[in-house]
Amino acid sequence: MQLKIMPKKKRLSAGRAPLMLFLCQMISALEVPLDPKLLEDLVQPPTITQQSPKDYIIDPRENIVIQCEAKGKPSPSFSWTRNGTHFDIDKDPLVTMKPGSGTLTINIMSEGKAETYEGVYQCTARNERGAAISNNIVIRPSRSPLWTKEKLEPIILRNGQSLVLPCRPPIGLPPPIIFWMDNSFQRLPQSERVSQGLNGDLYFSNVLPEDTREDYICYARFNHTQTIQQKQPISVKVISVDELNDTIAANLSDTEFYGAKSHRQRPPTFLTPDGNTSRKEELRGNVLSLECIAEGLPTPIIYWIKEDGTLPINRTFYRNFKKTLQIVQVTEADSGNYQCIAKNALGAIHHTISVTVKAAPYWIIAPQNLVLSPEEDGTLICRANGNPKPRISWLSNGVPIEIAPDDPSRKIDGDTIIFSKVQERSSAVYQCNASNEYGYLLANAFVNVLAEPPRILTSANTLYQVIANRPALLDCAFFGSPLPTIEWFKGAKGSALREDIYVLHENGTLEIPVAQKDSTGTYTCVARNKLGMAKNDVHLEIKDPTRIIKQPEYAVVQRGSTVSFECKVKHDHTLIPTVMWLKDHGELPNDGRFTVDKDHLVVADVNDDDGGTYTCVANTTLDNVSASAVLSVVDVPNPPFDLELTDQLDRSVQLSWTPGDDNNSPITKFIIEYEDAMHEPGLWHHQTEVPGTQTTAQLKLSPYVNYSFRVMAENNLGRSLPSEASEQYLTKAAEPDKNPTAVEGLGSEPDNLVITWKPLNGFESNGPGLQYKVSWRQKDGDDEWTSVVVANVSKYIVSGTPTFVPYLIKVQALNDAGFAPEPAAVMGHSGEDLPMVAPGNVRVNVVNSTLAEVHWDPVPLKSIRGHLQGYRIYYWKAQSSLTRNRRHIEKKILTFQGSKTHGMLPGLEPFSHYTLNVRVVNGKGEGPASPDKVFNTPEGVPSAPSSLKIVNPTLDSLTLEWEPPSHPNGILTEYTLKYQPINSTHELGPLVDLKIPANKTRWILKNLNFSTRYKFYFYAQTAAGSGIQITEEAITTVDEAGILPPDVGAGKAMASRQVDIATQGWFIGLMCAVALLILILLIVCFIRRNKGGKYPVKEKEDAHADPEIQPMKEDDGTFGEYSDAEDHKPLKKGSRTPSDRTVKKEDSDDSLVDYGEGVNGQFNEDGSFIGQYSGKKEKEPAEGNESSEAPSPVNAMNSFV
Repeated sequence: MQLKIMPKKKRLSAGRAPLMLFLCQMISALEVPLDPKLLEDLVQPPTITQQSPKDYIIDPRENIVIQCEAKGKPSPSFSWTRNGTHFDIDKDPLVTMKPGSGTLTINIMSEGKAETYEGVYQCTARNERGAAISNNIVIRPSRSPLWTKEKLEPIILRNGQSLVLPCRPPIGLPPPIIFWMDNSFQRLPQSERVSQGLNGDLYFSNVLPEDTREDYICYARFNHTQTIQQKQPISVKVISVDELNDTIAANLSDTEFYGAKSHRQRPPTFLTPDGNTSRKEELRGNVLSLECIAEGLPTPIIYWIKEDGTLPINRTFYRNFKKTLQIVQVTEADSGNYQCIAKNALGAIHHTISVTVKAAPYWIIAPQNLVLSPEEDGTLICRANGNPKPRISWLSNGVPIEIAPDDPSRKIDGDTIIFSKVQERSSAVYQCNASNEYGYLLANAFVNVLAEPPRILTSANTLYQVIANRPALLDCAFFGSPLPTIEWFKGAKGSALREDIYVLHENGTLEIPVAQKDSTGTYTCVARNKLGMAKNDVHLEIKDPTRIIKQPEYAVVQRGSTVSFECKVKHDHTLIPTVMWLKDHGELPNDGRFTVDKDHLVVADVNDDDGGTYTCVANTTLDNVSASAVLSVVDVPNPPFDLELTDQLDRSVQLSWTPGDDNNSPITKFIIEYEDAMHEPGLWHHQTEVPGTQTTAQLKLSPYVNYSFRVMAENNLGRSLPSEASEQYLTKAAEPDKNPTAVEGLGSEPDNLVITWKPLNGFESNGPGLQYKVSWRQKDGDDEWTSVVVANVSKYIVSGTPTFVPYLIKVQALNDAGFAPEPAAVMGHSGEDLPMVAPGNVRVNVVNSTLAEVHWDPVPLKSIRGHLQGYRIYYWKAQSSLTRNRRHIEKKILTFQGSKTHGMLPGLEPFSHYTLNVRVVNGKGEGPASPDKVFNTPEGVPSAPSSLKIVNPTLDSLTLEWEPPSHPNGILTEYTLKYQPINSTHELGPLVDLKIPANKTRWILKNLNFSTRYKFYFYAQTAAGSGIQITEEAITTVDEAGILPPDVGAGKAMASRQVDIATQGWFIGLMCAVALLILILLIVCFIRRNKGGKYPVKEKEDAHADPEIQPMKEDDGTFGEYSDAEDHKPLKKGSRTPSDRTVKKEDSDDSLVDYGEGVNGQFNEDGSFIGQYSGKKEKEPAEGNESSEAPSPVNAMNSFV
């Protein structure tokens, strides 16, 4: 329902005078809404809703149906006129009118003829408010007449002449469609030379012998009756002038030939249209078709131009090989002169067509229905244009207005009727007729004067749901006469809308341009006029917008892989979204490879067809959002194809190919390979590479090769499969281009020369009969070259040569076609023999206790008898200065490359006796040894003592036992012992330095502090200096009875925490409490294990007197592993010796930082604890110091403090 109230929508400001939103009565024309309930109640003049076309061509084989439908209140009655007079349908039994309608049916299928009912028909629909009339409907039956009988003589003409085959179809209604076919109903081919004109004739610009045929048939198709009529076949024979002279020249004159003209080339002339100028008239809106067909030899080409203008780009089309110019939707601006130009190699000709565009009437403003209330004003406007200018005439209820009943409220002013202060009796239907010589327009428009109170047509309590931040449109469709004013209120209390955020439309709709959450509520629309008031409530709800918070992303995947697109949607909780996926704006393929779950689209085994745009669309009842991503499917290229060899020469050929599909990844290069089917069939070799933009390659070839080529394409993803092999191409034989490489001359025996080379392969042979010419002569002599030709082998042996003599050697390739280029000579030597002389004057210079330098005089080159490889020194330690018994003498070898005459001997042992000799080395082997040379190394510093043990600790003494260094490197002079105490804060006390004779292996330190830890530093000395030191730590006992338990030195980290507080009473009490706690834990553990029948630990605990008790696990009370905070990392400060106080030198550590030890533990299969205490150092056998007594407080402190 719409009210035509104001020309534009009104935005209401809060500052305007009215405090309520309302509609003013701006213009007085009402449009009646098409509401069924309203239409049932309102009186309305008739309106024609459907009618037959003005020019109505009927099929004479079917009944005639002339349509006329109309609406109105009350329902209209119908009547007809025929050829301007009343058509009484009751008197014609063949004519019936459809009930409730004006549609006529004329039953001519049972009897009667269609021609009887030809004429001009007009329908009138009438009720108490007026009468509407239809167009004049011209009824004509369609016609499809036959061709008149005629005798068509065969057409005989010379090659190159022009020809026009006339069609001249019978005149039908509507005009037929013309086409040419043969007896087999196949359309005749047309071209620039042969084409059909707009009139249906078939034009030949020039004829050729292949135009000879006997079945040129013109067909006319009458679409209305679905019939096709056929003309008699036309026979055409094209012959040459010579043939004419030989056959019929004696019987016929030149004038009797059809179109007898010269068959020589000629400039164009027009076959149609005639003359230099012509005229064409077309109606506005139709298709303008201009035609020029020319003859000539060679066939002319047609061009079109518009004089003083340009052809419209989007409306111009060329048909019939540019012989026809068409302009669609032609307008008056298309009038003008058009020129067609026919041109061939011998000249050009042109024809000018003057085009005039006329126009049947067309509407500028068609009259519109008026609904007025009493005393209102209104206008009916009927404005049309055309060429020539149409004439406007008015009718009232189908009667010319000049003779219609007078109405004082009506005034006619040309194309406008003005109504003033209308009354209900002013209701009528007015007809406007605009006509010129090319046609007419007829429009009905009624004036309906009504007096109606306001009605609101929008359903009550309509609920509007709108997405936030979008416009909200609340309908208030209304009707009333006079035109009601509209007011809008919000809320139950009826407060008037005052804000500046509302827009009121002509049809009463209230618009909230940007709806917010606070826009939710009930809105009331009130319509008022002088006859009454109506109101209606509507409700508005604002919803959160649907959003895609995770959009699908662009993907590039390789064929055969899997791709996933993600689409996460957020929406209003009261709305239920549906998410669907589209591919290229259509549905997804019906393929099991596509899987859609809540947030993802997964495409498995991607193929080329899967590439495209994938769109995620989230729909609710109120909104929809979408997001798209492009999937590019890439892969290695498809193989190239259509390989072709061109420009085939002896040493080159051009290869061309067609690239395969690049599969969306540009081809970067092409790789060309070749196969030599003669020498290496089935084996492909790399030939060359070319850029990916190139599809040809000039290939260099070798002689005597049976080539085949193949091409592979490569892109960023990899290489394609090879193409199919090209055709084979065998090049001619030629002499070799190159000689063998890697030519060498080396003797295998002292009296021979072995000449070797790398032979040419079959590809390099360049022809059959490959052989080698081997030449040699002594380098330092005047001998001639000695040559021999050998088969295709790789070596030749020359016998009887002097030992190690330089030779010049050449190896030249040859085949049946000739020799390769002259090779360069290389130098070789005959066989070597062992050197004959030993190096002399060997001298040794001892640098230090571990290094000596050896010098010798070189051997004369002639006595080497081969290539000098170097000198080799053999040396060995004959005996030690201290121990002279050696079961085996181990000789060491050092080789010095080249001609060096000195070398260094590293890694010697100090204070040792060595022997050496020197030998010269060549390719054959070693020469004799030089006389042995003896030398001695001086003393060095000793290694660390082999071991250090601390035994028998007492209150004030410790006993040290050790073993001498395993490598004294000289004569020991003395031992040095340094020691210092470590207090409770891990600080080191004063250092005491003590010298011990070299013959001692035991020493007792006295006057030490009781219960004190000491750190010892011990090393040996020779005349060369001090050796490597070994360190150890130990503790004096608490009292005379105290004996350290075994493994007292096993926990270096704990030892540093022993302090002199062990004699304090509070400390002793604390240790007793700890011991009691341990005893309780042992009892609890024993009870729990007995209950479970597992984990016997008592015997194991009794067997170990070590005070480092294993802590209990919290979960089951069993004993677990002991570990410090770093899990077996050594604790800082202090150390403990093993139970036997023995330290191996390899385990010694002169650092004060690391003196802790770890505990390793494990369980038997029955769960009993079998862990042993082990120190960081290597275990030594216990020496009987084990004890099963309970730990002393001091030892307990060592384990738990």
